[in-house]
Amino acid sequence: MFTTYTKRFLVFTAISLFSGFAATAQNSVVKKYETGNVFAGIEVGSKGVKMSMVELDKHAGEDGEFKILKDTSINTDFISFTQPTYQATLAALNRLYEIAVKQNRIPVANVFTAISSGVNIQAQKEDKKIWIDQLINAFRLNNNEPDRKVAVIDVVEEARLSHLGIVPEARRYNTFLIDIGSGNTKGGYFPYGTTKDFRLFQLTWGTKSTFNAAEKMLGDDKGLENFNSQLNRVLAGAENNEIVYAVNASGAFPKSDNIAFSGGIAWAVATLIAPELNDNAVVGVTYDDVIEFTENLSKNPSLYSDYYIVKRLSENSVDAEKLERDVKQVNKVFDQRSLLAGAGLLLKIMRQFDGVIERKKFYLVKNGSVGWISAYVNQHVTK
Repeated sequence: MFTTYTKRFLVFTAISLFSGFAATAQNSVVKKYETGNVFAGIEVGSKGVKMSMVELDKHAGEDGEFKILKDTSINTDFISFTQPTYQATLAALNRLYEIAVKQNRIPVANVFTAISSGVNIQAQKEDKKIWIDQLINAFRLNNNEPDRKVAVIDVVEEARLSHLGIVPEARRYNTFLIDIGSGNTKGGYFPYGTTKDFRLFQLTWGTKSTFNAAEKMLGDDKGLENFNSQLNRVLAGAENNEIVYAVNASGAFPKSDNIAFSGGIAWAVATLIAPELNDNAVVGVTYDDVIEFTENLSKNPSLYSDYYIVKRLSENSVDAEKLERDVKQVNKVFDQRSLLAGAGLLLKIMRQFDGVIERKKFYLVKNGSVGWISAYVNQHVTK
């Protein structure tokens, strides 16, 4: 298995397709400026609260050049919309804000706070918007900032910002970016060679919402075989009722050479599927690669344990200690069933672009989570 990926990596390196992409997405410190101002963007997402600390040039253009200083998150599962998950989310939001303002001494005016589109969409679906309002009001009260802006991001704007924050300028107009979140999937591309016109792609399905839908259908049989059966039903419905139409309506197939996936499941699958490329921010995959991954995961999940993956590596191919930490983190965030749900959704989308005559190039972005919030900060700073 590793030999196959090594060969693919040599091709990937030779064409240098996403070289700029890789630098921005993976490194904890991306050296683009020696000077600038430090800002923080804190996002309440479907599965938790994320913070990106970035250094931006006041004179940066719309493409959003920045240096990532810190990227951290606290998992809370906010879209369950229960009192415990609400309290956990509020505590995480307050904690990350404290880290930004008190520990790192970032001026209050330089800290931006936002609610992701995934949370907003799920709240609207379940008529639970009151949880968002309650969270915002409590956060303002806790920090004695009654006028603090906590933006509830529109899905179009979040998708556009993700593209600006993740995809390098050289590949801006031939890449279709799809971010698979916890509560929804959004993305799109720029069809007319300008960042002013963005073509949105969105689904009401994400990794967590797909998992939840399958779990609710289990009944008394909680076994893996039944879970897979119900998951297949959920995914078939999502494909037939939404995914096929959304891809066709986007018009992306003839205009996009590259299909790039970001989000937690993209990071997880990339880490587990090609461990010998662990130092790379972007991993090229095929539809068949991901099929093989899901089959192996379902039959023998121990194949993707940190012990087994590190054991199978060629000596000195990558930093084994770092890989072990990364794989442990993946398995901490995603259990077997969550991985199956997310990878299953990924496959249903990939399938729409894996044509008989023309097959697109697929890429998994490992650390795209800083993309839209960094672009959001940059956009507001440079206005």
